[in-house]
Amino acid sequence: MTDRNVRNLSWLEAKGSSSRLLNLHRIALEYGATAEWNEQPMFNDRMLNRALIIKHRLRRDEIQDFRHRRFVATKIVLPIDPRALGVGGRFMFVGQNNFYQALSSNFGLSREDEDTRRLELLDRLPAFDPFLMREYLRTNGANVGSCYFNISKGDLAGITEFVKSEVESLVKLSISSGADMKSSNPVARMTSIILSTELGSELALLGRTFRLEPEQYREGVFCWKGFLYYKWMIARTMSGVGEVTEGVRAIRPRGRVDTSAAVELDRSRERICEQIVQACDDAGRMIAAYDRAYEGLVVGGRPEQFRDFLLAAPRLFARLGERLGAIEHIVSFWSYRFGHGNATPDAAELLDIFSDFETSLGVPDNRRTSSSEPAVAA
Repeated sequence: MTDRNVRNLSWLEAKGSSSRLLNLHRIALEYGATAEWNEQPMFNDRMLNRALIIKHRLRRDEIQDFRHRRFVATKIVLPIDPRALGVGGRFMFVGQNNFYQALSSNFGLSREDEDTRRLELLDRLPAFDPFLMREYLRTNGANVGSCYFNISKGDLAGITEFVKSEVESLVKLSISSGADMKSSNPVARMTSIILSTELGSELALLGRTFRLEPEQYREGVFCWKGFLYYKWMIARTMSGVGEVTEGVRAIRPRGRVDTSAAVELDRSRERICEQIVQACDDAGRMIAAYDRAYEGLVVGGRPEQFRDFLLAAPRLFARLGERLGAIEHIVSFWSYRFGHGNATPDAAELLDIFSDFETSLGVPDNRRTSSSEPAVAA
């Protein structure tokens, strides 16, 4: 299939990866000359390793392309001309009808190839959050370079000031404990070390504070970066949650609505609002656990408590990533679909939107046919 939506593809090309987009094209441009990108690629097939991979909300006419009913799919976009993405691209969905035949004809891949398995792993993820993705791939035996899991440049600019405020108390502790943080701006320096994509010798500064063994530096600091990222993401996303819940309760479809559709819409409204609150509470509790461990370090002087929390943190990433990925998707999609004076949907479209939100939040969809395939959230 060919996608000639030139404006959207060109816009995606300029973006870094996000929870909805794994921009392998942009990663290849930035890291293609590095040994890491060449020796630990996401995909061995070089064309596939430069694709745009998107968590895509299926349109009504696309749902029929799958054997089992679903509302979000993993879309692989292959640029027609990698030097000019405005030309458009060919695309396919992971798990679509004749998926393995399409893999064979486009990439020469079989069901048993490692690239096929990684596509199916990515399809099972609720989002392309870098920490969730990294942990899920690693636990499933996929050895992928760290360049695929870096925070995007846009997010990095936003998170920097947040991290500075978070680490100020730790900088004071580091200085008092004898760590070499006596630079002209020690807070900025500590922030730079934490957010750096290169885990070099300066990690010894953090290692001494946290009492991490050298082999634990990389894992511990990666996990710390993950929780700082999630905490910032919560602060950024939660501002739109109230608007969404109010909008879900208030919106009414245009045109005639039959009784059964009206009843289902009302039931769905309540389920969505309840589950959004539950998802926010879940995420808040996990971040609160991080805050307690961090407070134990900077106030209670218990670095072992924070160290142990960081080393156990990967177990929390999947759940936290799922919760935040769902909330972020709903908030961003609501703004996209219902902002800027866009037309009110009819009953059928609104039911589809609500079903997508429920799927994202993990609510069982009674309208969906039974399937052994894992539910995919957005």
